[in-house]
Amino acid sequence: MKRGALAIGLIFYTVLSHAQQVKPVKYEKLHQLINAITDTTYVINFWATWCAPCVKELPNFIELQKQYKADKLKVLLVSMDFRSKLETSVEPFVEKRNIPLEVYLLDEKDQGSVIDKIDESWSGALPGTLIINNNQSYRKFYERDFTYDELQQAYLSSKK
Repeated sequence: MKRGALAIGLIFYTVLSHAQQVKPVKYEKLHQLINAITDTTYVINFWATWCAPCVKELPNFIELQKQYKADKLKVLLVSMDFRSKLETSVEPFVEKRNIPLEVYLLDEKDQGSVIDKIDESWSGALPGTLIINNNQSYRKFYERDFTYDELQQAYLSSKK
């Protein structure tokens, strides 16, 4: 194999092996994660590709994870797009923006019942963000979008 072809092959392998996967998730699995007793703080953002405020705030979640990578912080994105949109909308969206976070798609037919289980105060409007640390008995749900400074303050409030 020539050097150029080898380099191109290596580039494609690297790009494909680092491509972000969007994992469908059932509520039960999400529930286990949300209720796990751990000293990790989870910032779970519920969003959709068609939601303009959601898309606008996504870089703030990426920046939060990057800035606090030394903390026991895990930022997760949960797409509320329909399961049928996984391959045509959600995966291309995540890949095009090179989102380096764990991304899930809520794979439930009745998302309304799941919304109530995640937080009773949630009307279902997007975006929604749950900040939780079960080890510290901290749980706060926000039905709104965030600037970076607001998101950072919400995260830091969980550490008090």
